[in-house]
Amino acid sequence: MAAERRVGVAVDFSACSKKALSWAVDNVVRKGDHLILITIRPEGYYEEGEMQLWEATGSPLIPLVEFSDSHVMKKYGVTPDAETLDIVSTAARQKEIEVLMKIFWGDAREKLCEAVDKIPLDCIVIGNRGLGKIKRAIMGSVSNYVVNNASCPVTVVKNVEHE
Repeated sequence: MAAERRVGVAVDFSACSKKALSWAVDNVVRKGDHLILITIRPEGYYEEGEMQLWEATGSPLIPLVEFSDSHVMKKYGVTPDAETLDIVSTAARQKEIEVLMKIFWGDAREKLCEAVDKIPLDCIVIGNRGLGKIKRAIMGSVSNYVVNNASCPVTVVKNVEHE
């Protein structure tokens, strides 16, 4: 039997990240795996809380029971939404997996690639907002950067509204 895997999913609680999370749960995660939600917060000056302590290295791995608690997550400046919590709670129960969260502060492109190596992850799933060519040229595509720079397999789940 294969050893447990660490499957990462980039989560910012947007519709496209929830779609990527659902896709990962349905298609990648299997019994015994660790599902690790990776959240990136913007860099900035944080006066108090866990953010200041973990800004350079990222937070410790936060178990599902803790990141389901709004009081705990307030210390990190992160507010998981009910739909995301429902997806991971159901997956933890039904698939018998361990769900964890890791929070980084900084540029999403760089921090997602850093997470792959620091955690380390066996693979990462990331949503794609489907920015137009102009916006993508100006803002850059996080998913494109991760595909080209991560040291593990990357799956991009497109957020296609109209087909």
